[in-house]
Amino acid sequence: MPKKPHTDSTIALNKKVGHDYFIEQRLEAGLVLEGWEVKSLRVGRIQLVDSYIIFKDSAAWLIGTQIPPLQTTCATHVKIDPQRTRKLLLHKKEINKLIGSKERDGYTIVPTKLYWKNNKVKIEIALAKGKKQHDKRASEKERDWQREKQRLNRHAA
Repeated sequence: MPKKPHTDSTIALNKKVGHDYFIEQRLEAGLVLEGWEVKSLRVGRIQLVDSYIIFKDSAAWLIGTQIPPLQTTCATHVKIDPQRTRKLLLHKKEINKLIGSKERDGYTIVPTKLYWKNNKVKIEIALAKGKKQHDKRASEKERDWQREKQRLNRHAA
């Protein structure tokens, strides 16, 4: 039986993370969602921009992510909170490692990407260190130079 063509499984990207942080390490985690949230994700309704991860009672929690409900999924018997705190599914070793890393000065844990994997929603989280203003300018200069270099190579060929 022929395989189905691979489609892009990305639901949402947090592009602001690359601009504001140096990414040290990336991890994949599961996400505990309700039914209406999954339906909203299927049509791509999510905002990761101001999200971050905290640790409470030896569990990881996703804070600040907005998943607005679809108009058709609003039920009268379910209270819908688009910005509720969602639990991340990680192994105990991974949680302990992240907690130890986060204790270091200037580090935080932020979501970078939300995607489908085997019909399950996964979130990529990153251990990141905040950039200073001069670091952001240097990154922007480097990105502009790489873009200009590619443009010059295209015209030369």
